[in-house]
Amino acid sequence: MKEKINKLLTWIVLAAVLLPQRNVYADGTTGINAATSSLTAYVDPVSTLILAIGAVVGLIGGIRVYIKWNAGDQDINKELMSWGGSCLFLVLVSVVIKAFFGV
Repeated sequence: MKEKINKLLTWIVLAAVLLPQRNVYADGTTGINAATSSLTAYVDPVSTLILAIGAVVGLIGGIRVYIKWNAGDQDINKELMSWGGSCLFLVLVSVVIKAFFGV
């Protein structure tokens, strides 16, 4: 008898845990849609911010390369490639973010 009561209580607890989950899944879809629309609203400002950071990095890199060039440093190519690569990376990240979110 005690075994049947334990089994019944197990089923009741299991049903109490699993039945409310249907509503959570329905609310989850609404939440995911709200999060998606909220996230896509931030894509343009973040992309513009990344481009602005890329512009600042490009200006700093250009000044550093110019200073090294005027000083007669022989290692200009490495400096130019590193600063240019970082600027190109930031521009491409901005474009990829917009393409990824379809904005």
